[in-house]
Formats: sequence, structure tokens, C-alpha cells
Amino acid sequence: MRSAKAAFLVFLLVFLAGTAGLVDDDDRRRHVTFYNSYAYLDGNEWVIPARVWVHKDRGWLESLSSWTVRIVGEYPPDEMEVYRRRMTDLLSDSKWRRTVSIMFEGDPEEHVYRIKNSDGEAPRTDRNGIIKGKIRVPVEHAVWMHGHDEDKKMRINARSNRYRGGGYVRFMQPHGLSVISDIDDTIKVTEIPAGSRIVVRNTFFREYSAAPGMADMYEQWPEASFHYVSGSPWQLYRSLSGFLFSEEAGFPVGTFHMKNARKNLFTVSSWTDLVEFITNEHLTFEQKIGQITDIFEHFPDRRFIMVGDSGERDPEVYRTIRQRFPDQVKEIIIRDVINDRELRSERLDGMTIKPAPTIRPGISEKDVGI
Repeated sequence: MRSAKAAFLVFLLVFLAGTAGLVDDDDRRRHVTFYNSYAYLDGNEWVIPARVWVHKDRGWLESLSSWTVRIVGEYPPDEMEVYRRRMTDLLSDSKWRRTVSIMFEGDPEEHVYRIKNSDGEAPRTDRNGIIKGKIRVPVEHAVWMHGHDEDKKMRINARSNRYRGGGYVRFMQPHGLSVISDIDDTIKVTEIPAGSRIVVRNTFFREYSAAPGMADMYEQWPEASFHYVSGSPWQLYRSLSGFLFSEEAGFPVGTFHMKNARKNLFTVSSWTDLVEFITNEHLTFEQKIGQITDIFEHFPDRRFIMVGDSGERDPEVYRTIRQRFPDQVKEIIIRDVINDRELRSERLDGMTIKPAPTIRPGISEKDVGI
């Protein structure tokens, strides 16, 4: 019951955060989050699907949130510290009508780029602090690719007045190997089949844990590009990427593709997202199909390995993709966390099964020491 109340307060505070704000002149709290992306060739240009978020941490709201949850849930101090860190981006103050400039580190001519929409215009951030679109880099400007026939990872700097940030873009050749990877219960222990109480605890109150053996498997594909497609909201990007790409977890740096969860109550889109999260059980399925399809269409000559788990609908997502792009799918690997290999073997037909401990409803492996 305490976890259910805490979860309700978490989401209430997230959506209320879109309408509140206090003055804070600390530049360390100002961020431009550039979500790791890729570049593909289109004629004489490199095209980068881009998403940036301009935002500022709200220390006062983080403290209020932690205080409220502590009263309701009686969580130990170490879990409350994790909760406060995990909630930073969910409670951030998104900045509206901001322009963002993009530069590549190592560009000798220091070209400045803007994200442009489908009309070729460079929009400002929306009420949720977001700009989505594409960056187009002429081939002659991408000097870091001249004479190279392999993928190249480039760091970018993003600026919006006093707001700063950065990220990576992987310039990908038309041919090669790519890996599509789910996150929760595929490479990070979330225990989704155990139920919402345990998922909330593992997501917001506990340090992340890597799924055993998965980083070692990913090391077998050193030349591959990696694309992490997750049903988690974009506001968990920094905590997830910081963990997955750490020395502790050891997963390869890759692009992220996550779920929209807008939280500015003055926009209709935020209410639409909230209703979708609550009522649409197919939302993650539809999101993953769309995002993976985009990647396949941008690289029609690449081969793909898709890795997921049996706890949600990854087998159905990947089967749908294989039906659409049969010549591009090299292998589907499923980490079986609900024993489908014995109970529903037909669900995993034609897929490589990676056995894992079975996750049971209402039982956390961390609690019982499995």
C-alpha cells in the first residue's frame, strides 16, 4: 500500500511540475540534454534525427517530493537518496521558446547547426522544452568522415544561452551490423512481470542492476551500432544512460529511443500522454514498432540483431519487424524471464532463447536473494 501511495505521489508531482517554478541562478542546474542519435547518408548530406530538451533542475521541488514520499512510504535513507536523483529530470523546469545551437567537437571550421522541422524551419522549444527534427550536415562539412569507410562516433556540444549540454552522434555507413536492444528486463533488472509495486521500487528507489551476462554477450559484436528502444519515458534517459554506459554495467554506447511523457499541464498533449499511459496497453508496442521501423528504413542495407525479453511484448514486436523486413533481420534473441520456453514455446518460435531466472508476480528477486 505504501508503494502504491508513493507511486501516485510520484506521478502527481511529475505533472504538477510542469506548472510550477522558482528563480534559481545556479548555472549548474541549467541543461541542454541532447539524446544520443545516429546519422545516415541521404544523397550529399548526413541526416541526424535529433531531439533536445532545455531544462533546469528544481532543487526545491526535489526536496518537497522526497519529504512527501518519505512520510508516506517510510523508505530508508539510501533509497530516498536514489529517489531524489532519479526524480531530478521528472521534476525539471522545461524551458519554452528557446533556440538551440549544435556544434561538433573537432570540426576545424566550427560550423553551427540547428534542428529543423519537416518544413525546413528551425523551431524554438515547445512548452515541454523540446525540439524534435533533423540536423543536416553536408558531406563536405563532415571532415571527420573523409577517407573513412567505418562508423564514426562524434561528440556534439549543444547551447541555448546559459544552458549547456552534449551528447553523441554515430555517423553510420550504409552497410554493417546493428543491434536493436530493449532495456527493462533485457539488460537492466526491472522485474516488470512481478507487478507495479516492485517495478516502482526498482525504478525509483533502488540502484540499477545489470542483467547478468548480457554485457558480455554485447561485447561479441564490437563493430555493431547499438540502438536502445525502451518503453520508459524520456525523463529517465540521463539516469539510464549514465548507468548502462558506466564501467559497472559495461554496455556499448548507443542511441536511445524512448516514450513521450510530456508534463506541462497547459498543453493538451500532456493530458493526452497521461491518458495514454493509463489506458493504452498497446502504447509501448506501437511506439517500438514505429521507432524500429524508422531505423530499418534509414539503413536498408544493414543487417540487424534484435534483443529483448519475454516479460512484455518484445517477441511480438520483433516478429512484426521481421515480417516487414525479412532480409535485414539476422537474429532475434529473447531473454526468457517468464519461462515461455516451457509454458508457451510457440511464442518464441524462430528466436534464440536466452534462459533467465523466472520472475513471479508479487515477488522481487532482490528481496528473496535470488
